Amino acid sequence: MSDSESTEDRLQPLEKISTRTSQHTSNGVHVRGERPSNHLSAIFRTISNQDAESRYRTEEADNRIQPCNNGLHDHSFHDAATKSIVSWEPNDEENPFNWSHRRKAAITIITMLTVINTSMGSSLPSMAVPFITREYGVTSDLQMVLPISVYLIGYVFGPLLWGPLSEHIGRRDLSIASHFLFSLWTLGCALSPNWPAFLVFRFLCGTFGSAPIAVVAGQLADIYDDPVSRGRAFAYFMAMTLCGPLLAPIISGYCSTTIGWRWSFWIALIYAGATLIPVVFYLPETYAPVLLTRRAQKLRKADPTLQVYAAFELEDKDIKQVVTKVLTRPLRMIVSELIVTATCLYLALVYAIFYISFGAFPLIFQKLYGLSPGVSGLLFLPILAGALIALGIFFAWDKYLRTAQERNRPWSRKEEYRRVPLAVLGGPIFAISLFWLGFSAKTSVHYAVPSLAGIGFGLGFELIFVGMLNYLTDAYDIFAASANAASSSVRSLVAVVLPLATTPMFRTLGISGALSLLGGLSLLLGATPFIFMWKGERLRAGSAFCIALKERKLEMERKARQDMEKRDGDMTGSGILEEREVA
Repeated sequence: MSDSESTEDRLQPLEKISTRTSQHTSNGVHVRGERPSNHLSAIFRTISNQDAESRYRTEEADNRIQPCNNGLHDHSFHDAATKSIVSWEPNDEENPFNWSHRRKAAITIITMLTVINTSMGSSLPSMAVPFITREYGVTSDLQMVLPISVYLIGYVFGPLLWGPLSEHIGRRDLSIASHFLFSLWTLGCALSPNWPAFLVFRFLCGTFGSAPIAVVAGQLADIYDDPVSRGRAFAYFMAMTLCGPLLAPIISGYCSTTIGWRWSFWIALIYAGATLIPVVFYLPETYAPVLLTRRAQKLRKADPTLQVYAAFELEDKDIKQVVTKVLTRPLRMIVSELIVTATCLYLALVYAIFYISFGAFPLIFQKLYGLSPGVSGLLFLPILAGALIALGIFFAWDKYLRTAQERNRPWSRKEEYRRVPLAVLGGPIFAISLFWLGFSAKTSVHYAVPSLAGIGFGLGFELIFVGMLNYLTDAYDIFAASANAASSSVRSLVAVVLPLATTPMFRTLGISGALSLLGGLSLLLGATPFIFMWKGERLRAGSAFCIALKERKLEMERKARQDMEKRDGDMTGSGILEEREVA
């Protein structure tokens, strides 16, 4: 067989780069003995299967291992009539999975710095509200919660846009643009001439500040193919999402009583500007389809006669496709994916309670104990201490899990046993901390006792979020950003509504009654991770996204192994021929 015949045999037309659909109809509707309950679910299932088909078609083309062609030794292509598809080489240095540990660590640190920036903005006015409302002449109790609530309204809508868009245009440019505009709107808060303008700027801050919450999960999935490494990076990231809101009350508490409440936003702007520098100069694009698109464009620029493209360039990107598949993806997940729905509800309650604490702490520690805003802000630090303890528990569990996997323990290979046990532990601890705070907050008890409940609060909060969000990331793979965007939007929506009832609830039920109600609700929804441990595999088996993703990923891995074996065989054959010629 000639070299040209061998090469042609190994190169495949673009039309053949597809995945198995033996268990689906041609339009993507699942037909394995299971009929959709109604027309809407059929539409969702069809779009979800086509969505996964399209994304893994690109993934397969990006990761196929093929021999070099056209004399270009650094790249490999799939010949498709007049077009060639560029893909990663084995151990390709430009593939984010193959980047150095140092570069991956730098990316993780930059994402942590950015999320401190935006999450700090969410609670920044917490201890400054009395001073802000006094300057603007606002007296309504309902309006006093708006500086935080309107920010969280932005957290509702922003992720629905940023998450899927990052899976369509890439991570870097979106991160830079959203961070710059967030800084601009923070400046607007510092200079606001009146109450309506201040609220508008707070909403815009929340909308653009929500980008890291939705995008970072995708960035970490881009660079860490190992679930263990990805889980560790995500744990650090989640700790920082808690760090920002807890530092903000300290800043606003001391600024408001000394140099003025506007300085809270000037300090936030200074930090935003400082963190924008590494984002612009050191945060690379991590999304593989975009990187391969740039590689193909570079090759075409060097030789305009080459018909070289990335598979991502050849995807259908008309407005109908963007709207029906890309932008609706988080909404479809919320409505049709039981795992996403249940996770969203549980995290929404926990998240809302976290933001209720910014209204509850002043009621407890300022009105009941008579502490200053600055000292009351410092009492959020036990929550941060609890979050740091949770990191230690996470790494201890991680080590235990890895040991079990090395010993081939059957339970350690189950998806639900990887991270969900952390949420199983964190749920009861979180609920107990609420009862502790509620029943110890009395003038006859020193304020240090209820403040120490913050340790359990932070510990439980961190374990719940790390466990559940890691589970979403692992279960939804290339759609991790959309799954996390769905979760972020739902929890932010609930966090907008529930804090509006903080003052009336505490006034009607009292401190112990209000916190007992929240603790009881936490215990009730705390059953969610237990159900995932029990029936998670069955839930994933009934998920349109999970089924489609799993089938297409397995098919892609199978084809990649076949390509590697074929390539190894060709190289071995070539070596034998060379030896014979020498002889």
